[in-house]
Amino acid sequence: MTAVKMYTDGACRGNPGPGGWGVLLVAGDVEKELCGGEAHTTNNRMELTAAIRGLQALKRECVVAIYTDSQYVRTGIMEWMAQWKRRGWKTADRKPVKNQDLWEQLDALVSTHMIEWHWVKGHAGHPGNERADQLANRGVDELEVTG
Repeated sequence: MTAVKMYTDGACRGNPGPGGWGVLLVAGDVEKELCGGEAHTTNNRMELTAAIRGLQALKRECVVAIYTDSQYVRTGIMEWMAQWKRRGWKTADRKPVKNQDLWEQLDALVSTHMIEWHWVKGHAGHPGNERADQLANRGVDELEVTG
Protein backbone atom coordinates (compact mmCIF):
# COMPACT_ATOMS: atom_id res chain seq x y z
CA MET A 1 0.00 0.00 0.00
CA THR A 2 1.28 3.45 -0.90
CA ALA A 3 2.39 5.64 2.01
CA VAL A 4 1.38 9.28 1.74
CA LYS A 5 2.09 12.29 3.91
CA MET A 6 -0.63 14.91 3.67
CA TYR A 7 -0.27 18.44 5.02
CA THR A 8 -3.51 20.43 5.17
CA ASP A 9 -4.48 23.96 6.11
CA GLY A 10 -7.34 26.40 5.81
CA ALA A 11 -7.35 30.19 5.77
CA CYS A 12 -10.08 32.78 6.07
CA ARG A 13 -9.97 36.54 5.69
CA GLY A 14 -12.71 37.41 8.08
CA ASN A 15 -14.53 34.58 9.80
CA PRO A 16 -16.84 34.26 7.97
CA GLY A 17 -15.37 35.72 4.82
CA PRO A 18 -13.44 34.66 1.75
CA GLY A 19 -11.47 31.50 2.51
CA GLY A 20 -9.00 29.09 1.03
CA TRP A 21 -7.74 25.58 1.58
CA GLY A 22 -4.39 24.02 0.76
CA VAL A 23 -2.96 20.52 0.62
CA LEU A 24 0.55 19.20 0.08
CA LEU A 25 0.65 15.48 -0.76
CA VAL A 26 4.00 13.69 -0.55
CA ALA A 27 4.54 10.08 -1.68
CA GLY A 28 8.22 9.21 -1.81
CA ASP A 29 9.86 11.78 -4.11
CA VAL A 30 6.56 12.86 -5.67
CA GLU A 31 4.77 15.97 -4.43
CA LYS A 32 1.40 17.37 -5.44
CA GLU A 33 -0.04 20.72 -4.41
CA LEU A 34 -3.77 21.45 -4.30
CA CYS A 35 -5.63 24.62 -3.38
CA GLY A 36 -8.93 26.37 -3.81
CA GLY A 37 -11.24 28.87 -2.23
CA GLU A 38 -14.80 29.87 -1.44
CA ALA A 39 -16.25 33.38 -1.42
CA HIS A 40 -18.12 33.15 1.89
CA THR A 41 -16.98 30.54 4.39
CA THR A 42 -15.32 29.96 7.76
CA ASN A 43 -11.87 28.87 8.81
CA ASN A 44 -13.22 25.57 10.15
CA ARG A 45 -14.95 24.80 6.84
CA MET A 46 -11.69 25.46 4.98
CA GLU A 47 -9.72 23.22 7.37
CA LEU A 48 -12.23 20.40 6.77
CA THR A 49 -12.28 21.03 3.02
CA ALA A 50 -8.49 20.72 2.85
CA ALA A 51 -8.59 17.25 4.42
CA ILE A 52 -11.49 16.20 2.17
CA ARG A 53 -9.85 17.44 -1.04
CA GLY A 54 -6.55 15.81 -0.13
CA LEU A 55 -8.19 12.44 0.45
CA GLN A 56 -10.30 12.79 -2.71
CA ALA A 57 -7.09 13.23 -4.72
CA LEU A 58 -5.82 9.77 -3.75
CA LYS A 59 -6.44 7.26 -6.55
CA ARG A 60 -6.28 4.08 -4.45
CA GLU A 61 -6.25 2.92 -0.84
CA CYS A 62 -3.25 4.37 0.97
CA VAL A 63 -1.62 4.60 4.35
CA VAL A 64 -1.95 8.32 5.05
CA ALA A 65 -0.29 10.43 7.70
CA ILE A 66 -2.33 13.64 7.86
CA TYR A 67 -0.67 16.68 9.43
CA THR A 68 -2.98 19.52 10.42
CA ASP A 69 -2.72 22.54 12.67
CA SER A 70 -6.47 22.32 13.29
CA GLN A 71 -7.43 20.84 16.65
CA TYR A 72 -11.02 21.15 15.43
CA VAL A 73 -10.44 18.69 12.59
CA ARG A 74 -8.18 16.29 14.48
CA THR A 75 -10.28 16.14 17.65
CA GLY A 76 -13.51 16.11 15.67
CA ILE A 77 -12.55 13.05 13.64
CA MET A 78 -10.79 11.19 16.45
CA GLU A 79 -13.06 11.96 19.42
CA TRP A 80 -16.29 13.80 18.69
CA MET A 81 -17.60 12.20 15.49
CA ALA A 82 -18.58 8.82 16.94
CA GLN A 83 -20.65 10.58 19.60
CA TRP A 84 -22.24 12.95 17.08
CA LYS A 85 -23.30 10.02 14.92
CA ARG A 86 -24.76 8.13 17.91
CA ARG A 87 -26.79 11.22 18.81
CA GLY A 88 -28.05 11.75 15.25
CA TRP A 89 -25.53 14.50 14.45
CA LYS A 90 -26.25 16.45 17.61
CA THR A 91 -23.71 17.89 20.03
CA ALA A 92 -23.66 16.98 23.72
CA ASP A 93 -26.05 19.87 24.37
CA ARG A 94 -28.41 18.60 21.63
CA LYS A 95 -27.59 21.29 19.07
CA PRO A 96 -26.98 20.44 15.40
CA VAL A 97 -23.33 19.73 14.60
CA LYS A 98 -21.82 22.62 12.65
CA ASN A 99 -20.43 21.67 9.24
CA GLN A 100 -22.24 18.31 9.28
CA ASP A 101 -22.11 18.14 5.47
CA LEU A 102 -18.31 18.27 5.50
CA TRP A 103 -17.95 15.94 8.50
CA GLU A 104 -20.04 13.34 6.65
CA GLN A 105 -17.85 13.66 3.54
CA LEU A 106 -14.70 13.30 5.62
CA ASP A 107 -16.15 10.31 7.47
CA ALA A 108 -16.85 8.50 4.19
CA LEU A 109 -13.34 9.20 2.88
CA VAL A 110 -11.40 8.15 5.97
CA SER A 111 -13.01 4.71 5.88
CA THR A 112 -11.25 3.97 2.58
CA HIS A 113 -7.70 4.56 3.88
CA MET A 114 -5.51 3.73 6.85
CA ILE A 115 -5.07 7.14 8.45
CA GLU A 116 -2.95 8.53 11.26
CA TRP A 117 -3.87 12.05 12.40
CA HIS A 118 -1.10 14.34 13.57
CA TRP A 119 -1.39 17.82 15.02
CA VAL A 120 1.37 20.32 14.31
CA LYS A 121 1.61 23.81 15.72
CA GLY A 122 0.69 26.31 13.03
CA HIS A 123 3.10 29.03 11.93
CA ALA A 124 5.94 27.36 13.84
CA GLY A 125 8.26 26.65 10.91
CA HIS A 126 7.10 23.08 10.12
CA PRO A 127 7.96 22.89 6.39
CA GLY A 128 4.92 20.85 5.28
CA ASN A 129 2.52 22.94 7.32
CA GLU A 130 4.06 26.18 6.06
CA ARG A 131 3.58 25.04 2.46
CA ALA A 132 -0.03 24.04 3.14
CA ASP A 133 -0.59 27.49 4.68
CA GLN A 134 0.86 29.17 1.58
CA LEU A 135 -1.43 27.05 -0.61
CA ALA A 136 -4.50 27.95 1.47
CA ASN A 137 -3.64 31.64 1.15
CA ARG A 138 -3.10 31.16 -2.60
CA GLY A 139 -6.62 29.72 -2.72
CA VAL A 140 -7.98 32.94 -1.20
CA ASP A 141 -5.79 35.12 -3.45
CA GLU A 142 -6.92 33.34 -6.61
CA LEU A 143 -10.54 33.64 -5.50
CA GLU A 144 -10.15 37.38 -4.96
CA VAL A 145 -8.55 37.81 -8.40
CA THR A 146 -11.27 35.86 -10.21
CA GLY A 147 -14.14 36.94 -7.91
